[in-house]
Amino acid sequence: MRSVRGWRRNLLALMLGAVASAALPPIYLIFLLVPAFTALVWLIDGAKGPGAAFAVGWWFGLGHFSTGLYWIGNALLVDAARFGWLVPFAVMGLATVMAVFTALATLAARPAFAASATSAVWGAGRILVLAAAWTSLEWVRSWIFTGFPWNLLGSVWLVSDAMIQFAAFAGVYGLSLLTVSVAAMPAVLADGAGRSAWRPVILASAVLVAVWSGGMARLGGAESGNVDGVRLRLVQSNIPQAKKWIPDLRQRFFKKHLNLSVAPPAPGAPPPTHVIWGETAATFFLANDPVKLEMIAASTPPGGLIITGAPRTTPEATRPRRVWNSLHAVDAQARVIGTYDKSHLVPFGEYVPFRKFLKMSKITAGGTDFSPGPGNRTLVLTGLPPVGPLICYEVIFPGAVTDPRDRPEWLLNLTNDGWYGNSSGPYQHFAAARLRAVEEGLPLVRVANTGISGVIDAYGRTVARLGYGVEGTLDSDLPRALSGSTPFARLGNWLTALLILAVGGAGALSLNRKKS
Repeated sequence: MRSVRGWRRNLLALMLGAVASAALPPIYLIFLLVPAFTALVWLIDGAKGPGAAFAVGWWFGLGHFSTGLYWIGNALLVDAARFGWLVPFAVMGLATVMAVFTALATLAARPAFAASATSAVWGAGRILVLAAAWTSLEWVRSWIFTGFPWNLLGSVWLVSDAMIQFAAFAGVYGLSLLTVSVAAMPAVLADGAGRSAWRPVILASAVLVAVWSGGMARLGGAESGNVDGVRLRLVQSNIPQAKKWIPDLRQRFFKKHLNLSVAPPAPGAPPPTHVIWGETAATFFLANDPVKLEMIAASTPPGGLIITGAPRTTPEATRPRRVWNSLHAVDAQARVIGTYDKSHLVPFGEYVPFRKFLKMSKITAGGTDFSPGPGNRTLVLTGLPPVGPLICYEVIFPGAVTDPRDRPEWLLNLTNDGWYGNSSGPYQHFAAARLRAVEEGLPLVRVANTGISGVIDAYGRTVARLGYGVEGTLDSDLPRALSGSTPFARLGNWLTALLILAVGGAGALSLNRKKS
């Protein structure tokens, strides 16, 4: 692999990246990361110069992201007549950009590879530098160009409740750092150091076991209990995205939500105190529609609320007109007692960047771009603990899901994954929500129009779940938040940054020591 050249080298890197994506949700073939990253190390070893190292990472990333994010094309097929032709350009275009981050990681790690000796003990240093570079670039892509931290490598461990507990200390980036280190470490077995070649591999495996053991211990002492007097009903209407905004059907879909809201609970189960609908479940400007507010009020549990996603707009005479993707809480007196406006908007989905130069339409309904809200906030709503609302993919951003000045006691994520069909997308989105719950030590409730809806406790465990493509309701208690904040909630990505510096620095120092 070190000696392969030309198009065969690029094709090999492309295939390895695709193999690595099979470890992501919902497939979780984690063992495939070992051959993928081990072979990637050998390809970097054989890179003749910075350009070759960059190319190896780029082709690896192209394979990884094009297969891991293929489902984005489904959103363009909702209105195939207008946007269907864009599918290959959107999927491969996004993968092309995302691959730059993996290319920069391999480029940044190349000096360590060049300095690496044949000894496996010191050759392990280049693995640590690669892991630090990879994780650093994952963090960069979480904020640059508005950010897109989807499918962070640490998410492969969501198959194990014990493994993801490490995120309470170092976040998902800490899990990514661990994952690359362990998956790539077997590459040192080819460094020709005999029995000593196994030492770093055994040590890396021991760290993995230690993280799992620590997670088991944390779960063994897990706090339990639910919020008194709160019974949530999650409404999953399962309305196809292609029909959702058809004028003749919108009234029918609205009544469908109302009927599901007042359906009797299971025999012997307590009635819901609060009902929650998904993102833009109300396909009209609810706050400006007294008739619809009265209809919702009539379906609201006594003393409770109906919380729904709905578009919001400025008053009729206001110019320029502005529109927000919002959440409203409506009480039994038809009053909107709480509103949150989505702040992190999806480029091309909810607005068109560089609108003056790009003469094209966003793919969501309506001709006006959505405006961003002011940012994370905590809502105090009747009968509920203070809540941190998140709309759609706002939940994927580590360390950016709560108001640091007014910390909530639970998180609420309204979303609409109907755009993506029964693909990997909704499962990956649900997986990201679980990681935010672990990081923050807060329960998270997720309501999706077509699924996956669910209730997640403060340890990232799924308490209740309604699968994709299912119509119905899910009644559940609300788990309690942890009694104290997690280290990640207190320090955020600063702790992760220190860990990256420590691992990368240790790798670099070991190489310099061997060289001297």
